[in-house]
Amino acid sequence: MSELMFESIYREIFPFWENISQGDQEFICENSHDITYPKGKAVHAGDECSGVILVRWGSLRLYMMSEEGKDITLYRLHKGDLCMLSASCVLNAITFDVFVDAEEDSRCCVISGPAFAAVSQRNPKIRIFALETAVSRFSDVMWVMQQILFMSMDQRLAIFLSDESARVGSDTIPLTHGQIARYMGSAREVVSRMLKYFAGEGIVEVSRGGVTILDKKRLRQLIRT
Repeated sequence: MSELMFESIYREIFPFWENISQGDQEFICENSHDITYPKGKAVHAGDECSGVILVRWGSLRLYMMSEEGKDITLYRLHKGDLCMLSASCVLNAITFDVFVDAEEDSRCCVISGPAFAAVSQRNPKIRIFALETAVSRFSDVMWVMQQILFMSMDQRLAIFLSDESARVGSDTIPLTHGQIARYMGSAREVVSRMLKYFAGEGIVEVSRGGVTILDKKRLRQLIRT
């Protein structure tokens, strides 16, 4: 991808773009890469400074991992989403390790972390933008923690199915039980058992193609319980 293409993309997504010098704009574009990650590829690991990642198409999953290898999905990134937590050299306050994998074939613009950090040192508006972007994602993380700590499994599953249905724009959610469990931070057996219960109640239909919501009213009632 040419520097002109990067410049066109960044002009659309960065509110600070018009307020920084042409030299800094060119520096960011020169240190940008157009990368396609195949499904399953590790995009970012631990505390490395992989850079600022913009998803052009595809899906990335951000998660934390315990020493025993158990992981919890913090949130997912889709087309147009920006990841700042992969650039620890930009946000020095980030002291925990996050991991990012490609959930499907994904094309991303990646700005070098050290380059973005260098420009942000000269431009307070960039630092403010980076901080605001990270903070907005922490609200997603807190929502995940709230569900895990304080909600029942049937309520959590109802919330997930409802949110995912809204995201894909369909009553059919093309995910396996294992994928749903990973996104929810649960065990596959627990998710399968709960989906079987939902199916028995006529709330969903489970098939090889995924999970189809049959009774949205019942699903909303479970969310409110």
